[in-house]
Amino acid sequence: MNRFLHKALLGTALAVAAAPAFAQSIYGTREPFASEAVYFVMTDRFVNGDPANDHRDQGGEHHTFDRPLEPCDGVVGNVGYLGGDFRGLLDNAGYIADMGFTAVWITPIVDNPDQAFTGGDPITCDGFLTDQGKTGFHGYWGVNFYRLDEHLPSEGLDFAGLTAGLRGHGLKTVLDVVANHGSPGWTMPVAQPQYGQIFDAEGRLVADHQNLPPERLDPAGNPLHAFYNDKPDLAQLADLNADNPAVMDYLVGAYLQWIGQGVDALRIDTIRHQPLAFWKAFTDRIRERHPGMFMFGESFDYEAANIAQFTRPENGGVSVLDFPMKKAMDEVFSRQASAGFERLAEALYLEDGPYANPYELATFYDNHDMPRMDASDEGFIDAHNWLFTARGIPVVYYGSETGFMRGQGEHGGNRAYYGVENIQAAPAHPIHASLRRIANLRKASPALQRGVQLNVELQGDSAVFYRVYEDAGQAQTALVLLNKGDRPRTATVTRMLQPGRWRDGFSGQEVSVGRKLRVEVPAHGVRVFLYDGPVTRADLRQAALKATPRQ
Repeated sequence: MNRFLHKALLGTALAVAAAPAFAQSIYGTREPFASEAVYFVMTDRFVNGDPANDHRDQGGEHHTFDRPLEPCDGVVGNVGYLGGDFRGLLDNAGYIADMGFTAVWITPIVDNPDQAFTGGDPITCDGFLTDQGKTGFHGYWGVNFYRLDEHLPSEGLDFAGLTAGLRGHGLKTVLDVVANHGSPGWTMPVAQPQYGQIFDAEGRLVADHQNLPPERLDPAGNPLHAFYNDKPDLAQLADLNADNPAVMDYLVGAYLQWIGQGVDALRIDTIRHQPLAFWKAFTDRIRERHPGMFMFGESFDYEAANIAQFTRPENGGVSVLDFPMKKAMDEVFSRQASAGFERLAEALYLEDGPYANPYELATFYDNHDMPRMDASDEGFIDAHNWLFTARGIPVVYYGSETGFMRGQGEHGGNRAYYGVENIQAAPAHPIHASLRRIANLRKASPALQRGVQLNVELQGDSAVFYRVYEDAGQAQTALVLLNKGDRPRTATVTRMLQPGRWRDGFSGQEVSVGRKLRVEVPAHGVRVFLYDGPVTRADLRQAALKATPRQ
């Protein structure tokens, strides 16, 4: 960390620590996890730290290791295991933490089938839920939710060891969990072991699709069918019956086991594929044992009204991945950009929106289930400058810090192996350098983490907004200025400007502010100024108090 940024971060720590209590609090959220920044790792594709757990001979004629596809746009995808594991993640935890991240979201850790799937639809370059020939390298095809997949641990490093090791690097663990499906359960030419089956903690078979289509299942008459629905949902995935109490008991028992080994938050897969009452019961049981457990779900839908229902307390109080903001960011920062910052304003839903609290949404611009963002280096830099200063909890997919496989879909390079060589080269990359700079600033700023957002200007290539936080003995206001244009821009701020001594968030240099602040913002750059103390300007304080959600 350079000495200027270190000085700035130290100043923040000293200032907020000395702040008094306040009669009226100002905040976007009091959720502790909103202070985090999340690095999303598909564990098998990050780093192979222990070749001894590769199981390269697994699966026989339906082998599971290294299954390359036909090229898509010249890039060869792969649907086999490639060796990433807990050891590879932990060995490179310092790399993740150094970028400014404070949490790691890892893909599901539960046991997956030991062969490649022979059923399903043939894989195509742009196909979705086409699974023929795939393996469970991604972790989402659970067959025993109580056991680790054998490709992940090493001798002396189990899951509890991983979470403890990450914690030693200042990183929380976000565990990806699935509660609506198991593995593919039918369409195989000949039934394969484990597919469509579920085993309990002792290894006993408790559910079996028996290679039958859902409509041929007999949940009422066959105990091995009782875990499943008799109607299809996602591809050939064995669909779990939300109305069977035994299903809930099985899932809650399994996930409590893993949470007890050091999990700090849950990411819930395919949340919209189970009813709201199921999630209320599930979250109540988890939080009964782990009060305050933060959870965010994936409801793959770009309509805010559709995904917001999961965030409401009566439905379980699960935050969600912010798909509407993802869509807006693509339209603003990608190579196909067609809009300016005004497009992001409408996706914020800061006032009178459908979410229980928009400040607790997990914000992102791509992930493993869609093409990676197709942007220039500058586009990624602009996207990160927004992601780490605007409302929400930033989530960045592994490799994005170098523009890895930009534009590539699932069956191209989206889920490609990253590896040590890319990690070693990353610090020299301009995207990495800019990301590290802004992420570490957010890491030290309570205003950027949890402050209420007040927009001054979001138009064209320019964004100017405040983040105001006065709560729990801390007081800080951040003034953020963004420029996604190709030329430097001079901005003059007068609206709601708090007079007094501010400081540059990056250099720590003090800035005396009166009625206006005139600032040059570099091309594809960000300026952040911090005011460490309670707001005294009446209109700024009134606006911030009005925008503060009452919880």
